[in-house]
Amino acid sequence: MKRDTFYNDNDRKVCAWLRQLAKDGHVSPGTVNETSIAQLSPDDVRWYRRVHFFAGIGGWDYALKLAGWPEDREVWTGSCPCQPFSVAGRGKGVSDERHLWPEMRRLIAECLPATVFGEQVASKAGREWLAGVFADLEGMGYQRAGADLCAAGIGAPHIRQRSWFVADDIGDVRQLQTDSGER
Repeated sequence: MKRDTFYNDNDRKVCAWLRQLAKDGHVSPGTVNETSIAQLSPDDVRWYRRVHFFAGIGGWDYALKLAGWPEDREVWTGSCPCQPFSVAGRGKGVSDERHLWPEMRRLIAECLPATVFGEQVASKAGREWLAGVFADLEGMGYQRAGADLCAAGIGAPHIRQRSWFVADDIGDVRQLQTDSGER
């Protein structure tokens, strides 16, 4: 049986805030983990129905609540650090130590959650990042789609373009891997 929600962020102050938001009922109650995603093993997360990497103050969980996402439907989310791909960052891209998609990919590949949501800055480098993410997800048997949306489009007082994606398990690959004992 799956546990409810796992939040992961390596910022202690953010995690304290997240615990309070959960206590106050603004986001789902759950386990708040303060280690780097690079230190997590598949067994740390596979037993949870909802997993939020780079959880911040629970934006993904709150968005799922607003969207009416069923509590019993498995979903993982992650907003990987954007600094490697942002024009405001150092421009190192995949060679930046903050490029953490490979760690998220590793955990997804091991656990094969039903649905994955994520986002990244919509710069040229961010779009290249998303193309790599899509290739990885396709290789794991996921259908995927993305959208380039402007923060101002939902009422924010700035433009800030973001690339959003969703990946949904096709089912056949997951079943084959489960049947063969690969999972």
